[in-house]
Amino acid sequence: MAHTRLRPPTMADVARQAGVSHQTVSRVLGDHPNVRDATRARVLRAIEEMGYRRNFSARALATRRTRTLGVVASDTTLYGPASTLFALEEAARAKGYLVSTVSLRKLTMESLSEALDHLSEGGVEGVVAIAPQRSAVDALAELRHPFPVVIVGGGPGVDITCVGVDQHLGARLATGHLLAAGHRTVWHLAGPEDWQEAADRAAGWRDTLEAAGVEPPMLLRGDWSPLSGYRAGQELAGWVGRGLTAVFVANDQMALGVLRALREAGVRTPQDVAVVGFDDIPEAEFFAPPLTTVRQDFSAVGKRGIALLLDLIEGRPPATAPRVEIEPQLVVRASTFPYAAQPDGTPL
Repeated sequence: MAHTRLRPPTMADVARQAGVSHQTVSRVLGDHPNVRDATRARVLRAIEEMGYRRNFSARALATRRTRTLGVVASDTTLYGPASTLFALEEAARAKGYLVSTVSLRKLTMESLSEALDHLSEGGVEGVVAIAPQRSAVDALAELRHPFPVVIVGGGPGVDITCVGVDQHLGARLATGHLLAAGHRTVWHLAGPEDWQEAADRAAGWRDTLEAAGVEPPMLLRGDWSPLSGYRAGQELAGWVGRGLTAVFVANDQMALGVLRALREAGVRTPQDVAVVGFDDIPEAEFFAPPLTTVRQDFSAVGKRGIALLLDLIEGRPPATAPRVEIEPQLVVRASTFPYAAQPDGTPL
């Protein structure tokens, strides 16, 4: 008759099964380098066979370390924040940490204060805040907290460690790609005014045009949604034939709306108007036509964000500057192509 275990296995059980000491099992779990490979393999095999799970509560009492990190997020229905949250959770687990997440409808001073208090009561050792809005970053800078905080997003002049994708560079890549293809100018559909990412992308677009000696045309603004892109696209369609041949859209969801509005107006993409998005959402390559866009490496953001937070928790001086920026990548697809024009500027 099979023996049924009446209690979960302990570290001592694993040690007996593997024929090693309790301390050796602890070293293997802590990824200590001073363990022979054969011994480590034997302990890991015993852990798997017995179904051992670490008792984090007991460990916290013994070490005063909970191995738990907090994440504060909002707008997780959007691709960027949702992808960032997933990347942070994955990076934390890879380092042996649990994650406690607080999702907020809006990042206000009051809601952030309550979220940090909640995470503090839960014993987190540090917090990563996904704060794309400038008002949220300002609020975090004013709030006092009993643990280290790292911001994903942020902006210039913030006295908190930040990590994020270089949005300004991404916009320069998108705008420069269209200028290099022969377009005389590039229009821009920007994101919401309070979003730092939207401001950085608009600045990169404007700086690239001005560096090329081009006066930036009228800036349009949306709210990241396909509907706002569709409405902007209807307005943009009215400028076709009056100098509009290329549009840089601040995210792929709005670009989807722009593409539909142009198509309904009889404007061909890319023959009449080239379109570039931002984010490289999984659906971007299946748009009609497939969308040229700027890819953000959210996995790298998650890894660097967690690494920075752990440095602060351990009291190590950061190995990099207070703001770490990850380089984006331009992904060229069929919504853009080399553009040719006659001497008067009209398409061939």
